[in-house]
Amino acid sequence: MKDNPVVLITGASRGIGAATAVYFARFNYDVCINYKDNVTQANDVALQVRSLGVRAEVVQGDVSNEGDVVAMFAKLDHLFGKIDVLINNAGILKPQMSLLDMDAARINDVLSTNVTSAFLCSREAIKRMSTGGSIVNVSSRASCTGSPHEYIDYAASKGAIDSLTIGLAKEVAKQGVRVNAVRPGLIYTDMHRDGGEAGRVDRLKHNLPLGRGGYPEEVAAAIYFLASAQSSFTTGAFIDVAGGL
Repeated sequence: MKDNPVVLITGASRGIGAATAVYFARFNYDVCINYKDNVTQANDVALQVRSLGVRAEVVQGDVSNEGDVVAMFAKLDHLFGKIDVLINNAGILKPQMSLLDMDAARINDVLSTNVTSAFLCSREAIKRMSTGGSIVNVSSRASCTGSPHEYIDYAASKGAIDSLTIGLAKEVAKQGVRVNAVRPGLIYTDMHRDGGEAGRVDRLKHNLPLGRGGYPEEVAAAIYFLASAQSSFTTGAFIDVAGGL
């Protein structure tokens, strides 16, 4: 039996997470695909991963819920016996609005899904990375722009992810765990539909220096670089995949 490295990707049933699962499979990683609701999409991603000759397992769990996270990692222990890389990718976006129209329920949902999940999953992964490992957080360029009148709750959640990346990288460096982040910009994913404007990338892409939107595979490539030995002397760092934004 091959002793492939193992990557766990949260929110891997679509978009950047799904592209990242397939990308890691190309480099002979076995992949644990976390999803919250859509098992059909998650199984489709698993089929793509397995077609590349590696193992894929699908694990359901709401990663903002501590009990679900603990159960997910227990299942990972049973299925794979180890974890080498964690990709904190799960996140949500709510419909566009200004702060004056936001209520606490919306804000707390965004923060728990986008931030608490990364804390909980990182905690459980680090417990299992006694001989080293890598964590890559999926942040956003919104953490730098603030997304006024659209998604400042989302932007703030990604600012928290940036701070987590910096602090955690320093906490766990001595045990050989590296923690880095990518900050995607305008990427063609279904998340924009969740935010109320499916065509947002095409509306705004002309404002970018590169003049186009990005693709999930381009983000996946940056995630893989940060997770891999190619960046073995890099921790607490960020790669912006945002067309110059």
